[in-house]
Amino acid sequence: MTLRTITAAVLSAPHALAHAIAPGAPQPALPATAQNAATSASPSAAPAAAVASGPKPWFALSDNGMVLLGYPIQWEPLVQMSLKVGAALIVLVIAWTISAWIRRLIKRGAARAEFDPTLSGFLANAAKWAILTIAIVTCLGVFGVQTASFAAVIAALGLAIGLALQGTLSNIASGVLLLVFRPFKVGDSVVVAGQAGTVNEIDLFTTALDTADGRRVVVPNAQIAGAVIDNQSHHPRRRAELLLSVPFDVDTEATRRALIAAMHDAAHTPGALHDPAPEVAIVDFGKASIQWAVRVWARNQDVGAVRARLLEAAKRELDRAAIRTSAS
Repeated sequence: MTLRTITAAVLSAPHALAHAIAPGAPQPALPATAQNAATSASPSAAPAAAVASGPKPWFALSDNGMVLLGYPIQWEPLVQMSLKVGAALIVLVIAWTISAWIRRLIKRGAARAEFDPTLSGFLANAAKWAILTIAIVTCLGVFGVQTASFAAVIAALGLAIGLALQGTLSNIASGVLLLVFRPFKVGDSVVVAGQAGTVNEIDLFTTALDTADGRRVVVPNAQIAGAVIDNQSHHPRRRAELLLSVPFDVDTEATRRALIAAMHDAAHTPGALHDPAPEVAIVDFGKASIQWAVRVWARNQDVGAVRARLLEAAKRELDRAAIRTSAS
């Protein structure tokens, strides 16, 4: 076997293997050196070529495609798929950039408007993921996925999740309403859902209250939004009021003098206000008694101390005047 014969066999082996793997594919032209060598080779080159064509190559090129790991790949489908993948990546990158920008824009606008941080973060993240979801669905359409059926699946899945988490979603909706309309804020003293305390935290699901005796009470937002809300800290001042009943046979003027003395004593408590002016008045008649009211206004945070002082002073002055009280 001459050197020319071996050269012809080696150069023609990939061409023969490509034809064997993909018989219907056009065969690439051999290099001129291989054609000359094959033409001038002796008949004994055939067995050598047959031996050289035994193992299949892992890679070979042709005019219409290539052979990779023994599988034929056409150029046109490969280019089309590459363009689709590139377009999808570009769409995802643009969507990610826009969603991040929208998220920052919403948070900055909410901060300038003094919006609740919890709600602003929720709205910003919702807008971000809505944009990304639209981009993903668009990319699936580029690859030939039927987006209409995909949207139907998402809708059905959302319905199932909504039914399973009905109570939780109700709390979220109520939390959004509380954060938007803000009937109370953190630090307010409120009575909600039968619970009294100072608001510690307002979340999308629950509201946390700290009671006067040091307990933490967590109330679902749905129970708060669907009931009466008593916000005792909304206004900067509150009225401390004492109601008591005195029998009819007790002298009215003596009772008035005793209660006025108690009123003046409470009016000197730190935090008590003189505008509106304190007052003592008869407010109602019972079956056997007269109902009196002693009222002193105070700053919101001091109303408890003023009322306690009023109770002590009223008891002292009534005992000094020997005036007894009765049930209403």
